[in-house]
Amino acid sequence: MTDQDAAQRTIVADAMVRALERRHDVLDAVVASEDYDAAIEALSDLLDTTAEAAEAVLRLSFDRLTRVSRRRIAAELDSLTSQQSVRAPAEQTPGSARRLRLRPFCADLDQDIFAARTDDVRAAGDGTDAPPRDLADEIRDAVSRVAAEEAAWLVAEVGSTTSGTVKVGMVFGELSGGEVDVRIWVHPDHRKQGYGTAALRTSRSEMAAYFPAAPLVVRAPAAGA
Repeated sequence: MTDQDAAQRTIVADAMVRALERRHDVLDAVVASEDYDAAIEALSDLLDTTAEAAEAVLRLSFDRLTRVSRRRIAAELDSLTSQQSVRAPAEQTPGSARRLRLRPFCADLDQDIFAARTDDVRAAGDGTDAPPRDLADEIRDAVSRVAAEEAAWLVAEVGSTTSGTVKVGMVFGELSGGEVDVRIWVHPDHRKQGYGTAALRTSRSEMAAYFPAAPLVVRAPAAGA
């Protein structure tokens, strides 16, 4: 098991333990939810965990509620925690960062976050490290590349649909030479809060869906001088 797999299993096991401890609150949250996605969001907020862990809680079967099953889940969490404690300390991701979501870039609504990224990085958005061009031209070209399945631009957000969301960064994927160059950018106002790590973790599955079987090359570009 890789460190990343162990960390993910620890997050899920921790969420399950807390969900079983608060099973009445969990049931209330699920019953009050409009649909499946809303239930995941409610559980993520209730348990202060990732959407993946919240979904695992939502899919729990009733047999996992027995005392024996609860003890097994708790024992797995203790084992995973002990294994991780002997490794190098992992970066701790705040709860808000664990709830980061990636959505497709919208040319009409997201020019502001791309403009902030361009002012910060001072390079074109296509990954060539060329000087930035007119924002409208870059966005139009990006939309064309996305339509041609040669690129994927995603906006990183935190928050909920009810209380409002905040754009904290962007993830860029550009297909070149059979590889996908994945670039993570976090807005200067939101750095050192775990968003970069959260965006990287989430982007792996997103980019794999956009570019099946293409190897990913991930890098986080430095801000402009």
